[in-house]
Amino acid sequence: MKENDFCLICERKLGTQNVSKHHLIPKSQGGKNTKTILIHNICHQKIHSVFSEKELEREFNTVEKIKNSEEMIKFIKWVSKKDISFYQRNKRIKRK
Repeated sequence: MKENDFCLICERKLGTQNVSKHHLIPKSQGGKNTKTILIHNICHQKIHSVFSEKELEREFNTVEKIKNSEEMIKFIKWVSKKDISFYQRNKRIKRK
């Protein structure tokens, strides 16, 4: 299988539903014409519920950096047991 057959965040097979493109540098931070990755909607929602646009631009602008954050490690462990069609909206995490 090709790399783009799998979600680069949770590493589950992508399937054909509930899939979206994530800009590694947010469009709102000048990333309109920058690299995108194909990931599950639930993974995309989680990224945007955990990190601000500024954090994504400055600190979490690679797949590795996103996956190595404590909150995403917990999420990936949880979601990896779900069917590829599973989707639910994520609640925004309250920042300290």
